Amino acid sequence: MSLGQDVATNLPFLRRYARALTGSQATGDAFVRATLEAALADEELKRSLEEGRVALYAAFNKVWSSAYLDVDEGRTSTGEHEAAANERLSAITPLNRQALLLTTLEDFTPAQAAQIMELAPDAIEKLVQEAVTEIDRESATNVLIIEDEPLISMQLEDLVTSLGHTICGTAATRTQAQEVVSQKTPGLVLADIQLADGSSGLDAVDDILSIGEVPVIFITAYPERLLTGDRPEPTYLVTKPFEERTVSAAISQALFFGSSKPLG
Repeated sequence: MSLGQDVATNLPFLRRYARALTGSQATGDAFVRATLEAALADEELKRSLEEGRVALYAAFNKVWSSAYLDVDEGRTSTGEHEAAANERLSAITPLNRQALLLTTLEDFTPAQAAQIMELAPDAIEKLVQEAVTEIDRESATNVLIIEDEPLISMQLEDLVTSLGHTICGTAATRTQAQEVVSQKTPGLVLADIQLADGSSGLDAVDDILSIGEVPVIFITAYPERLLTGDRPEPTYLVTKPFEERTVSAAISQALFFGSSKPLG
């Protein structure tokens, strides 16, 4: 594969990264264009691109680092999820944002991200952790737990509070959930499907969503009841028995995007 073909293959991914980093497709594309122009003007830089995707992102990083502007004006987004993501990312300092995006959105290893950013791998891991902490702090919210098994409910309460969130209520039935929501609208809902009195967690969630858009994570031993095709499949679904880290990751993602609507 020629250098031009190799760069062309990786270009859509670099544009995606640049858009997420700057919050604007136009601004991101300007940095990508500047990177390619710099490579054309510098034979050494051009030759480095033969080393593949890591080298291309490293070249972009040099341009970004030397001409960085945190552009807020003109930020555009293609949808609800991207707008929410940009809002969260804008609260993170540039280096942290870079490290987070490289290791999550672009799926580079810490070692590859370190090569791109010209830092040590342990520094990348520290930057990523700081970014996650900043996001979690900005995303702290009130959580409603709809779960009829007391031990699981208590386990979820401990997990949620350990992540810095507040429990606004717990419910074992649809009626109890309605009572909690009548007092305070939650910022996140963790819901089982089959509840204590035979009522449905799906109906309880529909009651809440009729009031306003709230991220919902279904935690259930009966995932097939959600994956029937009869209704939109949930964005966040955790199957029982669950691992706490799986629930924690789902909470972070749901709050990061601020919605349970499909990500497509």
